[in-house]
Amino acid sequence: KVLDASTLSFGTRVRWFAICFVAGIVCSVLGTALLWLPKGIKLFALFYTLGNIAALASTCFLMGPLKQLKAMFESKRLIATVVMLV
Repeated sequence: KVLDASTLSFGTRVRWFAICFVAGIVCSVLGTALLWLPKGIKLFALFYTLGNIAALASTCFLMGPLKQLKAMFESKRLIATVVMLV
């Protein structure tokens, strides 16, 4: 059940999921756009990383952090998780 791991209400969880998810998309797109500037590779790396962290945080609001980590490190997802984190 979604609410088992937290005291946050379902509406609050969905709201923060949406905020983090949109922030993640904006950061990733912004990072990609900044790639074409001089020294843009550093800005790309920064904003793209922030976007990925925000996107991961968004799903933590829905699932809860422990369930999210357990799901990420299941055997069928382990390689993808390691590649994404590296």
